[in-house]
Amino acid sequence: MEFIKPGINIDFVGYRKYAILLSGALILVSILSLVVHGGPNLGVDFRGGTLVQLKVPPGVGIARIREGLEAIGIRGAEVQRFGDPRDNEYIIRVEMAETGLESLSDRIRAGLEKRFGSQTVEIRRVEMVGPKAGKELTDKALFALFFAILFIAVYISGRFEMKWMPSALMALSIGIPSYLLREIIGLSYLIILAVLITLALCVMLRFRYALGAVVALIHDVIITVGAFSLTNKEFTLPIVAALLTIIGYSLNDTIVVFDRIRENLKKLRRRALGQIVNTSINETLSRTTLTSLTTLLVVVVLFLIGGGVIHDFAFALLVGVIVGTYSSIFVASPILLFMEKKGGTGRRRSKR
Repeated sequence: MEFIKPGINIDFVGYRKYAILLSGALILVSILSLVVHGGPNLGVDFRGGTLVQLKVPPGVGIARIREGLEAIGIRGAEVQRFGDPRDNEYIIRVEMAETGLESLSDRIRAGLEKRFGSQTVEIRRVEMVGPKAGKELTDKALFALFFAILFIAVYISGRFEMKWMPSALMALSIGIPSYLLREIIGLSYLIILAVLITLALCVMLRFRYALGAVVALIHDVIITVGAFSLTNKEFTLPIVAALLTIIGYSLNDTIVVFDRIRENLKKLRRRALGQIVNTSINETLSRTTLTSLTTLLVVVVLFLIGGGVIHDFAFALLVGVIVGTYSSIFVASPILLFMEKKGGTGRRRSKR
């Protein structure tokens, strides 16, 4: 099926300066939001504590729930609306990890029913994560994202540039020290440093395709996390799963474009690299548009009517699919031009 007629010739490369400005602005806003909010709004999964999801009678709001909690000695709890407003469900988060989950939920239900009436409060879910378990989950989530990006750099370098050995050595030289030093240096700073070293090595070793793919993936992750920070949505384990899904989706789109660029480099030897990149993006535009639209259709349905449990997961995918499609066209491919200019046009010709 051809969604876009063959022969289309949009000058995507010509728009790359505007794309740099747009991406730079989105990343800046994301980082500023994270700084202002003191980082992502971590859920109970990562910071530890107790979560209670309950349904209360219509008309009961956050203020009355909080008053009811304070009356039974639970102070400083976060109360947040959950899911469809018509269901009138709320999430209560308590910092401490209660040892008796049933006793906590019973206390909350009994305390609120004193105010709202007997048999009017329904406890839907109770979860507890200790501080130590929360830290372990945070470490594992950060390492999962980091190693996903690192091994993608190895895969792209090996597949598109046949540099399996240098890229494998690069991954080992960064991955092993990062794992061993995780207890000495703060994990967040360690992974940021390791990602910066990965990018620097990609430039030094001229892993052009890997650099483009990794920059695009980092771009997608930062903007998606920034969207969560801006909307004050909770960052939980399912959101980490969503980020890994976004990485996979964005990488798939990027590989399709890179494959066509590699094929056209052999067929269109006399053309400049910018023209080849443009031609390749236009030739894959129909496939990219169809894939993105069909994926978005499913994600939008999940977001709108999927229910509160997967609402934030669907939101992450919604942002990630849009940003991932954009980055495969306007971020990953222009990196090849950047590397070409950095190395000089003669270097590409000498390799043929």
